[in-house]
Amino acid sequence: MFGKNSKVDMELNRDVERFLHQCAKENGGLLPIVQAGEPVLRQPTVPYTGQLSKKTMAKLIEAMRVTMLEAPGVGLASTQVGINLSFAVLEDHTSEEYADDPREFAEFPFHVIINPSYEPVEGSATAEFFEGCLSVAGWQAVRKRYVDIIARWQDEDGERHEEHLHGWPARIFQHETDHLSGELYIDKAIIRSLTSDENLDDYWIEDPVPTEAAKELGFEL
Repeated sequence: MFGKNSKVDMELNRDVERFLHQCAKENGGLLPIVQAGEPVLRQPTVPYTGQLSKKTMAKLIEAMRVTMLEAPGVGLASTQVGINLSFAVLEDHTSEEYADDPREFAEFPFHVIINPSYEPVEGSATAEFFEGCLSVAGWQAVRKRYVDIIARWQDEDGERHEEHLHGWPARIFQHETDHLSGELYIDKAIIRSLTSDENLDDYWIEDPVPTEAAKELGFEL
């Protein structure tokens, strides 16, 4: 657990406090989301062991959540706001209109995942869908992911969790956890499927399983 035995990094804590104060003053509390090419996105993160005070961590988590929702997005990793510690925030909501969608959207309430990891459930299928990233703004590409995973993480109090995630929540967890090892989704995406958000809306939005996109853009699923 993070607590009495945790050692706060006072210099880092001050830097984060200054960063949050500056963002509150200049951008209404929204944090800048760094884009592909920033070195921090390619550096494996440092495990979180309590380097920030509980108060500072809580403020950072809330600022990340607000930034994620405003973007809008369904996940935001620490590296995406320039902080090289191993944690991310996740949240997604769905509606009945997506009940039969092959991407298997599901309600995924707000989570803080600290030092997360995952592994596929034995025998898990994979699925290929368009995926995007707030740090590769304006673009999406088809990425293969496991449909079922065992997800492990710690919460803000250091309590350990393990959960079987399925469908779109599993994809979100994989995407954000990969960020923390320095990976972007495009590293293993089908690059020939790369499309702007505008063209995705114009051509492929009605094709959740990207079979038509594969045919027209010339890639294999």
